[in-house]
Amino acid sequence: MKKIGILFGQENSFPQAFTDRVNHLCGPGVCAEFVMIDQALQGQPGEYAVIVDRISHDVPFYRAWLKNAALTGTAVINNPFWWSADEKFFNNALALSLDVPVPKTALLPSFELPPDTSGRSFRNLRYPMNWDAIFEFTGFPAYMKPYAGGGWKDVYRVTDKEDFFAKHAQTGRETMMLQEEIVFDEYYRCYCIGGQHVHIMPYEPRNPPAERYNAGFRPSPALLAAMEHSILTLNRALGYDFNTVELAVRNGTPYAIDFCNPAPDADAASVGQENFEWVVDTMARYAIERAHTQRFGRDNLTWGTFVSKGARKRAVRPRK
Repeated sequence: MKKIGILFGQENSFPQAFTDRVNHLCGPGVCAEFVMIDQALQGQPGEYAVIVDRISHDVPFYRAWLKNAALTGTAVINNPFWWSADEKFFNNALALSLDVPVPKTALLPSFELPPDTSGRSFRNLRYPMNWDAIFEFTGFPAYMKPYAGGGWKDVYRVTDKEDFFAKHAQTGRETMMLQEEIVFDEYYRCYCIGGQHVHIMPYEPRNPPAERYNAGFRPSPALLAAMEHSILTLNRALGYDFNTVELAVRNGTPYAIDFCNPAPDADAASVGQENFEWVVDTMARYAIERAHTQRFGRDNLTWGTFVSKGARKRAVRPRK
C-alpha cells in the first residue's frame, strides 16, 4: 500500500479535504492520511511514499525528519533541501536571469548585529552603505520587507530617506530588502502545482482580507498567456511542486512580486470555495501521480532547473 501523508499545523480545511479527495480518487493500492510520528531514527526508511509538507518551515524537528525521509525515498512536496536554502532576494535575481519582470530590489544588512557577532564580524561591509545609490536604484516610494519572510509580516512602505531610516531602525536583527513600488492596475495570486497546473486568481490586496478575492477585473487573453509563462518559468526553475506566485500588472506587464510561498494559503474561508475546490482536486491528483512513480531507495524529490543544470555541468566536467 502506497501511503500519502500530509504534515500540517493549525490549518483545518485543506488537510482534511485533501486526504478525503485522495482516498476518493486513488483506487486500490494508494491511501492518504495525516502524518503521525512516534520516532525519528537516522537512516531508517519511512512509511510514506509521498508527504505534502505544510508546516516544517515553522517546526525545525519536522524539517530534519522530512530530509531523512527524502533521503530514504519519500517524495516530499516541497523539496525540503531546496526550501531550506531558498529566499526572496535570490528568487528575484533568478527571475531576472529568466527574463521575468520583477521590481528593482536591494539587499540590506540588519539594523542590529545578529546573535554571536560583533563589529569585527562585519569588517567586509563598508559603512555607511552607499545609501544614495541604493535609493536611486529602487526609487521612492518603496517597500521594505524581510529577505526570507512571508505572510506580509514586517512589511513597511517607505516614502523617502528619513522614513526609510526611521523604519529600518525598527527591524532589529532581520535582514531586509528594499524594493521598488509597483503601482499596479491589476493584481493576481496564482497557484502552480507540479510545474504544469496553473490557476490564476484575481486578487485585490487593498481590500479587507475577507474581500481580497472579490476583485472587479479579469485578465485579457494576452495577459493570461504572459502570466502563465512567467509562473511556469519561475516554478520550473525553482523546483516547487506547490507554490503561489503574486503578480502586479503595471501598464500591461506582469511583475512577479512574491513567488517564494511553498506552503501557500489554501484555506476555504480565505481563498473562496471555487479556488479551494481547484487546489484540493489538483493537489490530490498530483500527489496520487507522484505516489505511483515513487520508489523507495532512490531520490524522488523535484529539483528545479537552476540546480539540475548546475549538477549536469559538474557531472560532465572533464578530469584534468
